[in-house]
Formats: sequence, structure tokens, C-alpha cells
Amino acid sequence: MHPENSGRSPHELYYLSMQRGREQADKMEERGRKRRLKVCVATCNRADYSKLAPIMFGIKADPDSFELEVVVLGSHLIDDYGNTFRMIEQDDFDIGSKLHTIVRGEDEAAMVESVGLALVKLPDVLHRLNPDVLVVHGDRFDALALATAAALMNIRILHLEGGEVAAPSATPSAHAISKLAHYHACCTRSVEQHLIAMCEDHARILLAGCPSYDKLLSAHQRDDYMDIIKAWLGDHVKEQNYIVALQHPVTTDIKNSIKIYELMLDALISFNKKTLILFPNIDAGSKEMVRVMRKKGIEQHPNFRAVKHVPFEQFIQLVSHAGCMIGNSSCGVREAGAFGTPVINLGTRQTGRETGENVLHVRDADTQNKIYHALELQFGKRYPCSKIYGDGNAVPRILKFLQSIDLDEPLQKTFRFPPVKECISQDIDHILETQSALAVDLGGTNLRVAIVSMKVHNTLTARCANGSDSQGKIVKKYTQANPKTYEARIELILRMCTEAMVDAVRLNCRILGVGVSTGGRVNPQEGVVLHSTKLIQEWSSVDIRTPISDTLHLPVWVDNDGNCAALAEKKFGHGKGVENFVTVITGTGIGGGIIQHGELIHGSTFCAAELGHIMVSLEGPECSCGSRGCMEAYASGLALQKEAKRLHDEDLLLVEGMSLKKEEPVSAIDLINAARLGNSKADAVLKTAAAALGVGIINILHTVNPSLVILSGVLASFYQSPVQQVISQRALSSAQGIRVVTSDLEEPALLGAASMVLDYTTRRIY
Repeated sequence: MHPENSGRSPHELYYLSMQRGREQADKMEERGRKRRLKVCVATCNRADYSKLAPIMFGIKADPDSFELEVVVLGSHLIDDYGNTFRMIEQDDFDIGSKLHTIVRGEDEAAMVESVGLALVKLPDVLHRLNPDVLVVHGDRFDALALATAAALMNIRILHLEGGEVAAPSATPSAHAISKLAHYHACCTRSVEQHLIAMCEDHARILLAGCPSYDKLLSAHQRDDYMDIIKAWLGDHVKEQNYIVALQHPVTTDIKNSIKIYELMLDALISFNKKTLILFPNIDAGSKEMVRVMRKKGIEQHPNFRAVKHVPFEQFIQLVSHAGCMIGNSSCGVREAGAFGTPVINLGTRQTGRETGENVLHVRDADTQNKIYHALELQFGKRYPCSKIYGDGNAVPRILKFLQSIDLDEPLQKTFRFPPVKECISQDIDHILETQSALAVDLGGTNLRVAIVSMKVHNTLTARCANGSDSQGKIVKKYTQANPKTYEARIELILRMCTEAMVDAVRLNCRILGVGVSTGGRVNPQEGVVLHSTKLIQEWSSVDIRTPISDTLHLPVWVDNDGNCAALAEKKFGHGKGVENFVTVITGTGIGGGIIQHGELIHGSTFCAAELGHIMVSLEGPECSCGSRGCMEAYASGLALQKEAKRLHDEDLLLVEGMSLKKEEPVSAIDLINAARLGNSKADAVLKTAAAALGVGIINILHTVNPSLVILSGVLASFYQSPVQQVISQRALSSAQGIRVVTSDLEEPALLGAASMVLDYTTRRIY
């Protein structure tokens, strides 16, 4: 007899043994419950099934630990989207419930009604199944309905791939699901940090990787891949000589989505390669996209194969061996990287997601030519394989994570809020700060710094220095003589920038960064002036970014003054919205910048657009670069000043109505005035200069074929008409109609320097 039972009556011993038996049975039941977790996996569409299927197979393969229930809803059950529930049945899963939850219409209202319909139908199903854990994936409206129903019914939720920056329309849904979910399985370290920043409990976050990578990393090297390619694209299609296209609507910008889709189709038709194009998903706007596809005859086009669904295992083969993938599917920025397949990501749907080097982003896919050029750049390339989203072991991690769930743990979520500083009151002026940049221009004579404000939408916030609305507005400018030595110049730049920073606070301007415009050859990637012009002494092999950034604790961009002038025109001037144009600066020297396909050209050694040194004569006057016959040697301010001085020394410059003070140096303006007053010698010099400039610009037209030439600088207004005339007389007929205009910008170098800051610090991260 057990010592503690001594002295007890038979009745007491009987009830005691019964109590112990019940406790032992409860413990065994508890252990059994922990060993066999009832997991409900809900899948809404073909995309999320590719992520959920590996987990479902893993759960099914371990019946001692798990009991699997499968719920199918959403577009799986719609004929127009391939009735993809059949592939779940073909995978030998028992579907416990099929819920028709989609209200057709493919617009915003239909999406809302679909969520409502799902919320009406789900409670009965979840009550009947009574799962321990509901597994949901991603960011779509169907998943939001699932998470909402489960949370309200006190069912634990495991959310796969939450915390990601998804499509603009889906990110709020994704984050809402993350807040409803009790557990998280994410793909990357940065996403894990996003969830922690959202105050989710670190202990309930698993860094697993993407489940689909478990299959694709092991299965994409199948021996029968050519059979799959031929089955979908025809017998004559070769590996890496076809395109996979998959574009979905962005529900927050449907109109632009349809425009991009149409431009993509036009570009693919012109590119003339075999293309497998999948129908878009069921989001609002898909109906209009399908209408565009049919209007262009894509389903009958010999180069296209339009399909509603491809089984995931076969889709892996098609993507991994494609010459290129194009569209805005998450497969392009995620799975395709595992194969090194080149990808063109169009628009904003995947903005913010991590990508490998195989992805070329076309943010503003606003022209067919831009998309066509991206196809030329990407098609047929191969990139190193990227495993950003997984290493092939996600499913074992997730199953182990599920087994670790303690069902006795309180269901109520706890959030891990970071420590918060004591709240301080904000002044209205702080709220109304205007996003601005510091712009620095290093000229041969002067050093200038300016506070340049960005475009302001609220009229209250625009009341900086002069109380007016502004776009590229110079709020305040500082000018000093440019010192002759490196040390003095750097010291002055830092002092002027520091002074401007102090003034910016008073002017309600928040400085986002510093842009520097300087003469000479610049490496903008490193912020280094490689070789300067003769006008700026001691200014070669100079790291200008580091001292400014270290002093002001701000990002710094540096570029050549000609390039800055082109950037200024692109953002604020005649070049706004123009794909291809050239800016030519006609000042003391001659420089410029070239914009092609909306991007500034720097060249392999950062000396692109040295326009002043285009040779227009083999035996012309000597140029400052050491060569002869350069455009700058004929048409620059220094060249005209040199000719004016020669005429003046020969007493051939001054005519009636002109006078020069003895202490004043002869300038290019004097030569122009003399010509206007009838001086034939001065007029001949200017005609030669204008002809040289015009011939140089014709060479540019015949090389890069811009649609616009913008003349900037002090001599621009003088040269505009004669240069246009030279082009109309001497250029090829295809280039004769290209317009030459004069810049309207008063400070192109400063505005261009500021535009580098305003463009880069306010755009979205890719």
C-alpha cells in the first residue's frame, strides 16, 4: 500500500483511485491532443495554393501529429479562372468544404461584396470543422475574410508571408491579416523585422522561407522540361527563346494598370517572340484587362498562347527556362530569382519587395518603347541564382513550428510595443515643413548654395520665403567667390551649407539631402570629381561627397554641371515628360547632358555628353582640351571673347554707337552688340560660331536622335534661331524637324543639383 493511503477507509481509497484515473486519462488526452493538431488550410486561388500545397503534403504525411482539413473558396471554383480546385483533388487532398464566395463584376464593389459573402458562409464551416489552427496565406481580400472570421471565432491563425510590402492595394490587407493572426511564418530577415516593428511577438514569428521554394529548388531541373515547353508553346520553340507574361491589375490604380497592360501587349507583339501569357487574377480591373487582350486578338495571334492556368510544377519549368518573364506577378520578383531568369517588373504592384539582380524595374511603364527597350536589355540573359526567399527547407520548419503551438496558452494576442518617449507638443510650423534640398554649384568664378523647395500641394505649406506656391523654387541663395585652393573651397562649401541648414529651419524647409553641380568629369556613383576644368583649380580626384555628408549627416549626390542642367530641364523645364532630349549649355564653355528613355546617360567612364568637344573641323582653332576644331573652340563664351579681343586690338570691333571703358575687359557680349550695329567682321565671327554649334548639334541628332534640343546658358537666346536654321539646311531629312528651344530656367545648375535629391529621397524603394 502507498504510504499516503494508510489510514484511509475503503470508500476514500475508491474515490481517490477514480480521481487519479481521471487525472491520468486527462493527461493522456492532453498529450494526444498535442500530438494530433487539427490544422485547417484554406486556399483561395492558384497562386496561394502553390505556397500552401507543400505544407499540406507535409501535414498529410504525418498523420500521427496532424489532422488536415482543406477549405477551398474564391477563384478556385470559377470556370473563367480554370476551375483550379481540380488540381487540389488531383493532388489527392480531400476537400472538406467548397465555398462559392466570389461576386462577379471584377470591380471594387464586387471585391467588398465577396468579402461579405465569405463572412456569411465561413462561420458554419469553421464551427463544423473546429480546427486548432487555421493556415492562411498572403494579402488578398479572400484571406482577409478568412482571418476575420477565424479571429472572431477564437481560432488560432498562422499567417504565411505576412509583413511584406505587397501591391499598393494589398499591403493594407496583408498588414490587417498580420494583426489578426496569432502566429507568423515569413520569408526574409527584413520581413521578420517588419513584423517586429508592427509590435508582433518575436516568439511567435518563424523565419521559414517561402514554401514554394521547397519544391522549385528540387524540381526545376526535370529531364522532361522540353516536353513541357513544347506542350504549352509548340514544337518549334527553343529553350530561353520564349517569354512568360503575367500581369495583374492594381486595384488602387485600375486605369493605369490597363494602360500598362495594353502597352506591354503592344511591346510583346513588336518584339515578335513566342509568348505564354496567363490571364490576370480576379481582382478589380481584370475584366477590362481581358477585354484589352481580346481586342488585340492575343488569343488568336500566332506568337501567343493565352491560358487561364498552368500547374505549378509545369509553370516552374516554363519560368526557369524562359528567355524572360514580364509583368507584375510576385512570381517574377520571388520564384524566378531562384533560376536566374531575367524579369521585367512593370509598374508599382511589387514596389518595396526584395529582388535579385535578375529583376529590371520599369516603374513608369508609360510608353511602348520603354517596355520594348527593357525586353531588348533582358531577353536571353542569365543571372546568378538568388535564394533571397528560401533555401528549400521552409516546410519542415513550419511543421515543427505548428507542433510547438501550446493550445493551453491564452488565445489573446499580446503585442510587444517598443518604448515610447514622452509625448511632446508639436508646433504648426513643424507640421508644415516643405521638403527641400540644398543645391551647390561650383562655377569657375562663384560658389553658390541654394535652398530649393519641392512642389507643394497645400498652399499653406508653400509660404516659405515669399508666400507663393513653388515647384523647384529657390527659397534662398548664397553666393561667394570660389576660392583658388582645395582646402579653402571645401571649408567655404561646408560653412555655406551649415548656414543654409540653419536658415532652412526658420524658413520651414526640411532638407532631405545635398546635390552638388561642378565642372569637369564626375563619378556620380562615388561622389568624386575625377578631372576638373581649367577654370576650377585644384579640383581633380576630389571626394566631395564624404566631407559634406559627414558634416551635415545627409545623403549627397554629385554630378557634372551639364548633366545637372539636363536633370533640371527633365524635372522643371522643357524636358518634363519628354523621353529623349539633349541639353546644350552655351556659356563660358560648352557642355550639356543627354536624356535617353527618361534616364541620364553617364557613359562607361563618365564622360558622356562632353558636347563641347565634338569636333566640327579638322584644322580649327585650338581648344582648351588640347585638340583643335572643337565646337567649344568656335562657339563658347571664351572663344567669342577671344575673337572680340582680337578685333578690338586691330581696331575693328567698335562701330558707331559703341564705347568701351578702358578698365572693362572685352567680352562676348561686345562682339554680339557690334554685329547688331552692323559690324561685318563681328557678324562673320558669330555666323561661323553659330554654324559650328549647329553642325555639332547635328552630329548629336544623328547619333542619339533626340526629339528636342534645349539651349541653356547666357548665349542660348542668341544661338537658338541660327542653330535651328543650320539644322533645317544640313541635317538628314528625318532630323530636320527636331525643335531647338531656349531654356526658361534661371538657375539650371542649382535646380538640377536639387532635382537629384528631390527625385531620389522621395521616390519609393525597390
